[in-house]
Amino acid sequence: MSVVKVIEIVGGSPDGFKEAVEHALAECCKTVRNVVGIEVINWTCNVEGGRIREFKVNCKIAFAVDEHR
Repeated sequence: MSVVKVIEIVGGSPDGFKEAVEHALAECCKTVRNVVGIEVINWTCNVEGGRIREFKVNCKIAFAVDEHR
């Protein structure tokens, strides 16, 4: 029987939503092993002076848990 845990993380980028998701994944992978999926649950932007300054995503990241620890 396999077990999957899910955490929520926010990623940001001045360059676009794809990069924001990639930043969230990269940061997560620094401390979490066995990532198996990402669900983007919210897309937002910070605006300054009438221009988008940062693209942000809220992500749920799923990872498999080693049952034999």
